[in-house]
Amino acid sequence: MTPSHPSSATEPSPALRVASARLLPWLVAVAFFMESLDTTILNTAVPAIAAALRVAPLSMKSVLSSYTLSLAVFIPISGWMADRFGTRRVFASAIGLFTLGSVLCGISSNIHLLVFCRILQGCGGAMMVPVGRLTIVRTFAKSEFIRAMSFVAIPGLVGPMLGPIAGGLIVGYLHWRMIFFVNLPIGLAGLYLVYLHLPDYREEKTHPLDIVGLILFGSGVALLSYVLEVFGEHTLGAREIFGLLAISFALLAAYGLHGASTKFPLLRLSLFRVRTFRASVVGSFVTRLGIGGIPFLFPLLYQVGLGFTPVQSGLLMMPQALAAVSLKITMPGILRRFGYRSVLISNTLIIGAFILLFATIGGGTPLWLIVLELFSYGFFTSLQYTSMNSLVYADVNAEESSSASSIASTIQQMSISFGVATASLATAFFIPDRFRSNPPQMIHGIHRAFLCLGLLTILSTIVFSELRSDDGDAVSNAAKQIA
Repeated sequence: MTPSHPSSATEPSPALRVASARLLPWLVAVAFFMESLDTTILNTAVPAIAAALRVAPLSMKSVLSSYTLSLAVFIPISGWMADRFGTRRVFASAIGLFTLGSVLCGISSNIHLLVFCRILQGCGGAMMVPVGRLTIVRTFAKSEFIRAMSFVAIPGLVGPMLGPIAGGLIVGYLHWRMIFFVNLPIGLAGLYLVYLHLPDYREEKTHPLDIVGLILFGSGVALLSYVLEVFGEHTLGAREIFGLLAISFALLAAYGLHGASTKFPLLRLSLFRVRTFRASVVGSFVTRLGIGGIPFLFPLLYQVGLGFTPVQSGLLMMPQALAAVSLKITMPGILRRFGYRSVLISNTLIIGAFILLFATIGGGTPLWLIVLELFSYGFFTSLQYTSMNSLVYADVNAEESSSASSIASTIQQMSISFGVATASLATAFFIPDRFRSNPPQMIHGIHRAFLCLGLLTILSTIVFSELRSDDGDAVSNAAKQIA
């Protein structure tokens, strides 16, 4: 592998190293923030956009799901694209597509055009996350890797928390089209800085794109994403849901057989033989089944159960964002001191305990106590995500890093949808009539859902128990040597 930059991929020039160390994490973090914010900011504006486009609010589901489907389909080819065309070109193209799609969404005059532009946005967003991570992996030495990844992970946590309140403020005081136009100045600034400072890594020789694998895997993941997006809607019955799930699992199983028999598969499933990679990716998925639905449940608890306004509800999500930012300073030291295995097992137990504690939040709970619990929960959640994201690359070599990034990003995207679906199912099970439930019944159902998700999170520690005490030391000990 050789970068387009005159220096080598393993030993960048001093000027490039200084510029990358200073600006690269910011570039990738801003791109992550744009992508993660966009997944939630639109939800608050659905009624206003539906009224402006003269469609039923339920018709807006296609606008929301088209973006998710586009992410699911195009994330798997991001690693091959980066190897073939270079990280700088692909990352810049991703920001450009995302920004262009945002502007076109803002000037869309009908829902069909809006759906098409959301797909275009998803194409760009699908490339930003895995290619940005890949650039971080290939630029920073082991001694700097944890600090860089902890910084880059923050926007992925902050974006979804700020999305609902930002969308509400824009719709309330500006115009719904500003939700999309806000990405324009950020995207243009990002493009300029990418071409100035982003290192360009690419493979000298790339294998042909696995078209059959792309069709099988892309179709399976897209169908699964669609099922999770429409989960719980009255338009699809249990028979249709299970039928679509069976088809999606069959497509993914077919890809598994294809990937094992082809010489150059789209995604290297053999990476799951690497213990640290397997534990981080599978652990990330299983853990998010419990904690992925918490951002979905809290707005329901605040607004439907406790009677808070949307703005108040959004502000109460801020302590988690502040905690995520504070973790940047402490993250490397925690992993140096305790190691990945101890951190992931104990931290998962702590997160599960906090989710169980959320089941005690009611009308009589002091506001300061809610804020304290959410801040603490946000700190440990941020530690969890950053630990899992950095462990992915602990024992993966440079040749495998692009495929590792694609797999990790795909699983992460799917786990977000699975987490919301799990939370929705748990809540619906304990609420007798979701259409006519009063606030006490809603609070009761959400509390029971918190208990289920907390227990599920605690059980997910089993995945991390296969780690050895020295797993990840190649990253954490390197940081210790320069501390």
